[in-house]
Amino acid sequence: MALKKVSWILSIVLLTPLVGVAGIVDDVRGALEEQKISAAETALHAYRSRQGVTPEYVEALSWMARSSLAEKQFDQAMGYAKETKSLTVGLLKGKSLDSDEHLATALGAAYEVQSQALAKQGQVAPATTLLQVALGTYGNTSIGPRLQKNLNLITLVGRPAPSLLGSEYLGAKPVPLARLKGKPVLLFFWAHWCGDCKAEAPIVARLRSEFSSQGLTVVGPTQRYGYTAQEDHASPQAELKYIEAVRSKFYQGLPEMAVPVSKQNFKTYGASTTPTMVLLDRQGKVAMYHPGALSYEELRGEILKVAGQ
Repeated sequence: MALKKVSWILSIVLLTPLVGVAGIVDDVRGALEEQKISAAETALHAYRSRQGVTPEYVEALSWMARSSLAEKQFDQAMGYAKETKSLTVGLLKGKSLDSDEHLATALGAAYEVQSQALAKQGQVAPATTLLQVALGTYGNTSIGPRLQKNLNLITLVGRPAPSLLGSEYLGAKPVPLARLKGKPVLLFFWAHWCGDCKAEAPIVARLRSEFSSQGLTVVGPTQRYGYTAQEDHASPQAELKYIEAVRSKFYQGLPEMAVPVSKQNFKTYGASTTPTMVLLDRQGKVAMYHPGALSYEELRGEILKVAGQ
């Protein structure tokens, strides 16, 4: 019995991954943050030789693509992105994309990097086609808004702003965007859990006051996420009540801001990043589309471009 027990324990030890293997995503990201590219590549090769291609591996590989894109190494970024996409699709055989968060993250990143690398090299049409085809396949999955965001990044500026659904809202009743033509409009997409959004609110409030004489109107779309700070699985009514509490506490400098509550608005505008800032000119066309926060100076500069029209 003792020998059998020792043998069993040894088999468990031998089959247990080496330290760092289970955290391959963190290992690769950490190395890339320190600009240790060769260390990230070594970690990936070592993991694959021991574990093979796993969902964690393809997500880690996607970070190689993102890092290369950030360094403007477009060919290398495309190579990593295509490999990530190919391996992820292989792992998806017989399962849905959202059955594994690693796979969804990896595939979304692969399409993002590939489309941005193409667009940054002047190949807007192929980038657009790539994303449109992806939306046809994955538009109703968790990466749908991310795909739409990237399509908006390369196609939305200069086009008429898509309309917003406003049947459910908090604060002032939303005015259809078509009726706001003649005024500059800032769409401030935010989420109740988003710290960057709360930090952006005073900036938006300051600029709303500064440009009030030019008619600047702020609309703050948000959506439900299915939970609150107190409940992991909140009912729609409970979450809406929580959103109102967050709005009252952190967005009190924007009392006139209409807040349409709709997941579809986020999908239409590809607001997978919060905040997402969208600025419309007086003709109702998109003058700026920016996923992420902006400083006072950055946002003021963009508003100045449309407020004087």
